[in-house]
Amino acid sequence: MDKFNIYKEGLDLQFAIDACMQRGRIWHMKKGEVFELVGEPARWMGFIKTGYLKYVAHNEVDGKDYSMAFVFEGELAGDYPFCFYGGMSDVSIVAGEDCTLYVMEGAEFNLLFEESIDTMRAGKQFAEHLFIQAYTRVLNFYRTDAKNRYIGLLQRCPHVVKKLPLLEIASYLRVTPTTISKIRKELSEENKSFEE
Repeated sequence: MDKFNIYKEGLDLQFAIDACMQRGRIWHMKKGEVFELVGEPARWMGFIKTGYLKYVAHNEVDGKDYSMAFVFEGELAGDYPFCFYGGMSDVSIVAGEDCTLYVMEGAEFNLLFEESIDTMRAGKQFAEHLFIQAYTRVLNFYRTDAKNRYIGLLQRCPHVVKKLPLLEIASYLRVTPTTISKIRKELSEENKSFEE
C-alpha cells in the first residue's frame, strides 16, 4: 500500500513512529470497531502495525456513509489535527479489518513536533503533505471521470483492489459498486483487444 497515501513521500516521520511504539499502548481492534467517532472529541494518534482503518463521512442528504480515506499497515492514523487539541471529530475512523495499533493521546503526540527544530520542520511538512494529498483528491473529482480515477488508483497502488472490498473502493471513488464492476469489465475487454 506504499503509494496509496502519498502524503508520506519524502517525509521522515520515524521519530513519531518510534514514539508511538515506545510510549504508546497497544490496541487490538476487531473489524468494525471505532477508533474515533464523529461528533465526539478526537483523542488518538496511532501507528498501524497490522490491518487498516477507514475514515467514514456521513452524508446527511442521502443518508449514506462514505469511505473517504484509508490508512494501512506501517502508517500513522488519527483525526489530524483535531486529535491534537481535543476538537470534535468530523469523521468516524473504523477498523476495516482486525488491526493492531500503537496508540498515543493526540496531545502527547503533538508535543513530539516541538522537541527540536527538526521535529518542528517535520510537523510543518507533515501538514503540508496532508494538505496536498487532500487538495489533489478534491481536484481529481473535478478534472477526471470515475473510470480515470479508478485507473489512477490502480496505477498508484495496484494492490488496493486485493486489499479493499469492492464496496469500499466504490465508496472511496464516490460511485456505485456496479459502476466499478462496469469499469473493470471495460478495462478487461480493452486489455483483451490490445493483446490480440
